Amino acid sequence: MSRCEYPQKPIVGVGAIVVKEGKVLLVKRAAPPSRGLWAIPGGSLELGETIQSGAEREILEETGIRIRAGTPVYTFDFLEYDAKNRLQYHFVIVDVEAEYVSGEIQAADDALAARWSSPEDLEGLPVSVNTLKILRARGFISS
Repeated sequence: MSRCEYPQKPIVGVGAIVVKEGKVLLVKRAAPPSRGLWAIPGGSLELGETIQSGAEREILEETGIRIRAGTPVYTFDFLEYDAKNRLQYHFVIVDVEAEYVSGEIQAADDALAARWSSPEDLEGLPVSVNTLKILRARGFISS
């Protein structure tokens, strides 16, 4: 059981929407929840971190990419229940818009893989529902 399973209170998660040359940075999640799905990179905010510094750290740890995190642009609740209807995961996710600074993609930490994806690439990938919602809301994809 991970430290995020069956929490006593919601966990704050941060992610970053990074677009470079018409492609968005995505990771294939290595750990539950959403294991095996492509998603906006991110993770849990640590005590004392700002949303921006947490997003910058998480994206570097997961992908090897350095970013400059901007303002929050999308926030959502992620709740998932187990087979016995017990709350297994409860995250409040804050995604920021971010600018690519440097680095080459290297999947690491909680990512099975990482890649730059065009809107057309997404059609053939198993992408998390929330990631599709975010990318629609940001105008990266139309449907």
